[in-house]
Amino acid sequence: MVLRNLEDRLERLVEGTFARIFRTGLQPVEVGRRLVKLLDANRTLDVRGRAIGPNRFVVEVSPQDHERFAQIQESLISELRATVRSHAQDGNVRFMGPVLIELVEAEDLRVGMFRVDPRFDETTTEAVPPSFIELPDGRRIALGKEPATIGRLPESTVVLTDPNASRHHAELRADGDSYELVDLDSTNGSKVNGSKVHRQLLADGDLLTFGTITIAFRQL
Repeated sequence: MVLRNLEDRLERLVEGTFARIFRTGLQPVEVGRRLVKLLDANRTLDVRGRAIGPNRFVVEVSPQDHERFAQIQESLISELRATVRSHAQDGNVRFMGPVLIELVEAEDLRVGMFRVDPRFDETTTEAVPPSFIELPDGRRIALGKEPATIGRLPESTVVLTDPNASRHHAELRADGDSYELVDLDSTNGSKVNGSKVHRQLLADGDLLTFGTITIAFRQL
């Protein structure tokens, strides 16, 4: 499903104005497929036994392909990052830091050829992509490095008015390239997209339910 969605998005990306220049040479979808395969092939376990994957990918391409990609580089990297994060979410794979993708020129490569170097990188200072939660009334609350608290206490980041919710119900914690929902042993539990969870790494669009109140997680 992730690869199918990637192919659809990248095909739309090179339609219209850019369709002609992408008739030959390296195709963006080929890079996306390689990234997903390398994420799976290079995953390992951290000290807590959780799966972690490489979060930095250096993509080397020929000078000619690098010149073509320059015309859509920002949009292309955004799509590739989203694909890596989505595939990691499906496999419950975490990252040591934000997902970074670099496109660099390699003089020794011919048109259509490319190399990808996957790396585990926790030294980057890049922030977690802008994220927020959207409340039922349409209000948005930006998320930062500090945990966002959810519960009936008035000092909570998200105050729940449902009596079925606990005073200290859950937290949203920054985790690598995203946020993790952590249930704080609440009385009635927390759900992500309808399924009860204790800890869950979140993806853009996930619906979080506490009692009868549902909020949406958004990541740009």
